Amino acid sequence: MITIDWSAFTPWHSAAGGVLIGIATAIFLLGDGRIAGIAGIVASPWRSIVTRQWQSLDWTRVAFIAGLLAAPWCWRLFAPLPSTAVDVGPFMLVFAGLLVGAGVRMGNGCTSGHGVCGLSRFSLRSLVNVLAFMGAGALSVFVLRHVF
Repeated sequence: MITIDWSAFTPWHSAAGGVLIGIATAIFLLGDGRIAGIAGIVASPWRSIVTRQWQSLDWTRVAFIAGLLAAPWCWRLFAPLPSTAVDVGPFMLVFAGLLVGAGVRMGNGCTSGHGVCGLSRFSLRSLVNVLAFMGAGALSVFVLRHVF
């Protein structure tokens, strides 16, 4: 179970992180003309790689993914990574990942696409999706912690 250490919570760091995410998505939108939803960004180069269509490989998206993968390594240059603990086995992790993938496909986007980019553009579809996945998440936590 992951818990928040409220005594170490710093709202200024959270606000700065939100501002950086906003700036990054705005730069991506202005530079590439597309929404910075992670599911769409990851799916596009992956399709080109799997089908071996190298000419259609979008290097802007590859660079975005490389930045996502490099971020924890850059963080480690300045501070230790936060400790994490996962209380489930590999089967449940794979099962949960497949459920998330199915939800992303059904919802036509992921949390970053709808929550960050869609809501900032006042998209009604994104609002409905955010309410749906936040509600499902809250219900799942309630059921797992209080029913089972």
